[in-house]
Amino acid sequence: MFAKVKNYAEKYQMFSSEDCVIAGVSGGADSVCLLFVLLELREEIGFELVAVHVHHGLRGVEADADEEFVKKLCEERGVLLERYHADVAAIAKERRQSTEEAGREVRREFFEQARVKYHGTKIAMAHHQNDNAETFLFRLARGTGLKGLGGMAPVKEQFVRPLLCVDRREIEEYLKEQNISYCIDATNESDEYARNRIRNHMLPFMETELNSKAICHINETMEHIRGIWEYVGEQTNQYVKQCVYQTGRGYVIEEEQYRKVPEALQAILIRNVLVAVCKKEKDLEGIHLNQIKELFDKQTGRKIDLPYQMEAKRVYDGVEIGKKQQRQEMDSEEIFFELCNNQETYHWKNYNISCRVLNKMQIDGETLEKSHTKWFDCDIIKHGVSIRTRRQGDYITIHPDGRTQKLKTYFINEKIPQEERDEILLIADGSHVLWIVGHRVNCAYQTKENTNCVLEIHVDEGERHGRDN
Repeated sequence: MFAKVKNYAEKYQMFSSEDCVIAGVSGGADSVCLLFVLLELREEIGFELVAVHVHHGLRGVEADADEEFVKKLCEERGVLLERYHADVAAIAKERRQSTEEAGREVRREFFEQARVKYHGTKIAMAHHQNDNAETFLFRLARGTGLKGLGGMAPVKEQFVRPLLCVDRREIEEYLKEQNISYCIDATNESDEYARNRIRNHMLPFMETELNSKAICHINETMEHIRGIWEYVGEQTNQYVKQCVYQTGRGYVIEEEQYRKVPEALQAILIRNVLVAVCKKEKDLEGIHLNQIKELFDKQTGRKIDLPYQMEAKRVYDGVEIGKKQQRQEMDSEEIFFELCNNQETYHWKNYNISCRVLNKMQIDGETLEKSHTKWFDCDIIKHGVSIRTRRQGDYITIHPDGRTQKLKTYFINEKIPQEERDEILLIADGSHVLWIVGHRVNCAYQTKENTNCVLEIHVDEGERHGRDN
């Protein structure tokens, strides 16, 4: 068996003489086999080796005995051992996870701690072919995509799995031949967990009733799938570059280009965007991908909730995926202009705003050159002029004939993103908006032949939104 594992490790270039390998050792058959295989490989290659044992705080004296066994084993073999203790039951409750999932995360967290402490380059895991076959059937039953069916890879980032080329029976035979003892975890015989039911019932049935090499064939199929996925992933990344762009809160999948993506790759592309937002892959299921695909045929503004506090929203260009944003209450701060002949300057957020009242004769024949300076008919102002952001009931006159439009409708028609609307500066007379700074002015307040007094308003940074109007 060792020769088989050695060839497998060489095929995937798992180890070099410069490596420091962190090995998870629970005391069970798989991890003990991994430790002894690594010891033999260390003799040939010359890498450093550190063992890590995690006590989950779940099995009482049995877990204590496992820890002592691993401690003694490492002492006898001259292997440096790092031991960690955790209350996995409490952690699972706190994180709202199953104990199985919490235990898996805790182990990885401790492995990473040890890797950082000892400047490790690889983390060796004891997964074998039976584990991978379980993963295949488990994901197949729950629903997964092409990537999920590829199962665990022999090498992924810093993780290596040298035993992925052998099955459980080969591991037990190796330990027996080498006269190596190991611990037996009674919980593995329980059918409490779905994976245990696959391990204890489904895989043995497939081997005895269907094909004695069922596990081997499943792993061969998974290897083929991983190769196909690698190619598909490369093709999908090309389409991501064409139709996905980043925004302040996430990513937008542009509809026009998305429609050109082959249907077989659309769900994969969407999943890639989801992972880019939440940095996780678990719990992103087919139903979520289908819901996002359906959004392309919905009206602008429609939303759906997604795992990990994400949401997808139909926007003008396509579908935006990002973290949920708590809607902030509109800023209640409001500054009123002092309408006088002297120039007054006000500071509001990032703006410097100055105003003065002029006689119409003072501006006759003059032309405004700067887009962020405007003139308004001061004679028709009813409630006084204020600086603020939008409020419910705001409207603007959009045509010389007096036609008005709700500010909300204007924003929608102009395709101004939702997250920008609360930040746009308004100059208003009560609910009647004189100037949507950076966008447009009110037709009703423009100076006319019979205008006597003119209100001049200058806004620094008035060009920062929209079309610089």
